[in-house]
Parts: sequence; structure tokens; C-alpha cells
Amino acid sequence: MIINSQDRILQVVEERLSEVFGELVKVASSSALSGGCINHASKIDTNCGSFFLKWNSNCESDIFTREAESLKELSKASDGTVCIPKVLYAKEVDETPAFLMMEYLEPGGTDQSERLGRGLAKIHKYQQDDFGFYSDNYCGATTQNNNWGKSWISFYRDKRLSFLINMIRESRGLDSSYLRLFEKLLDRLELLIPNEEKASLIHGDLWSGNYMLTKNGPALIDPAASYSHREMEFGIVTMFGGFSSRFFAAYNEEFPLDAGWRDRNQLYQLYHVLNHYYLFGGGYLQQAVSIAKRYL
Repeated sequence: MIINSQDRILQVVEERLSEVFGELVKVASSSALSGGCINHASKIDTNCGSFFLKWNSNCESDIFTREAESLKELSKASDGTVCIPKVLYAKEVDETPAFLMMEYLEPGGTDQSERLGRGLAKIHKYQQDDFGFYSDNYCGATTQNNNWGKSWISFYRDKRLSFLINMIRESRGLDSSYLRLFEKLLDRLELLIPNEEKASLIHGDLWSGNYMLTKNGPALIDPAASYSHREMEFGIVTMFGGFSSRFFAAYNEEFPLDAGWRDRNQLYQLYHVLNHYYLFGGGYLQQAVSIAKRYL
């Protein structure tokens, strides 16, 4: 909890919720929630119901505004098979921390793998011609360049891998031999990604910590949405585990993946491995190098 500014945050929350509901909203209690590694989170109980609040004063000013955009876009694509928390208000950093107010989803349920897989497939069916998103947003705390493009290969090369490699070079430095290795891989993407598809709406950061089991079914949280090739989603899905065979079977029943998607899976993991190196350093660089070598 933020000791000095906590009361002020709750005061602003009351003001914003009062605007949303058109009546005076008062916070009765606030209880901290665990699970986040970047932001603070609380359950807020008010006279108008319970809500989820997360906030941060040491972040990009618009990080929750961009997250709210992702959640709203995902809600357009979801038919309710998976839950997307409703956004009530997103605030940027000023004299108080940035915060995001959402509906509170009651935890519950057991194995919801099939529903999660089927619901994700339905979201991926929400497609358009161009790759990108309406604003740049964040994968974790890392900026994503979402400038629209017509070609997935060009988008993934320039707006994802090359963009991130340049950020790594500027912030951490990058040995010239590694840089040449990655550049060689970038030049081969047209040979490695044969199956252009229409752009699907993807969550963008769907590891096991970014979905939750609720009494109303599985819920997607903390998105970094974009319109991308849907195989991109499975780079992070497969990176840390936590998704059962029933999840994949249900997904493929609803929207079958190309038979060779697993051959390209590490190519999409590469983006997230590089992002982890950018954020945390350590052995992620050697993991990225190993992946790059596999495709040369």
C-alpha cells in the first residue's frame, strides 16, 4: 500500500466512480490483493458494489489507459465464453498515481481449460486486414510499436523483433556478433513464415498468470492486445506452461491452427524471451541466441 497517498487515491476513486454511476460513491473498505509483480492491487468495497483497483506511481503515464483500450477491444470480440473485466475508469499519472478501475471478478471454479481454449479461439476469429493496434501499448512494462502494416512478416520483423532488439541495444548494449545473428534471422523471416493470415485480435501476453478462474468462467486480464498473426499468441502461451492439452484441443475444435504451427512456435517465443532480457537481463539473452540459431 502507498502510505502517504492512499487516502488521496481512494478520494479520487470515489470522485471518478461517482461520475460513472451518477451518484455519490463512498469507499467502505479496501483490501490488498496479491499476484501482481509490477502494480499494486486492491479490492474496493463501496455502496455501489465491489471493484478491482490497481495502481502505480512508477510507470509510464499512460500504461493503464492503454490497458483499458486492450480490454475494451477484447470485450468486443468475446461472446462471454471467456470473461473480460469491464473497465470503469483509467487514470494517468499526475499528482496521484495512475490507476485502473474494473469490475471485481469473484474467484472460483476448477478446471476451465476447455472453455478458455474455445473462448480464445473465438476472440482470434475477430479479424481485420491490417496488423497493429490503435495506439502503442505495453507488454509488461515494454513499449510495443503498433503502427499499422499490411504484411504480417514485415510487421513482426520491424515492429516487434527489430524494434525490441534496438531497445535492447540502447539500454543494455548488444555484442556485434549477436546483433549480426539476429539480423540474419530477420532476413530469413519470409522463408520461415509461409502462412500469411488475416490479422486476429490477440491478448498479447497470455501466460498462466494473465488468466484467472472465476465463478463466471475463465477471465483474461493484463492484456497487451494487437491485431497480429494468431500464432504469435502461442509464443507466450507455451513459454511457461500452465495450459493443458484440453485447452489446445478445444481451441483447435473451434479454430484449427495450421499443422506446422509448432515448428514456428519458438520463432514467436523469441519476442517474449527478448522482452524478458530487456526487462530482467540474465540468461534470457543466451536463450534468445539459441532460438535464433535454430532457425538459421
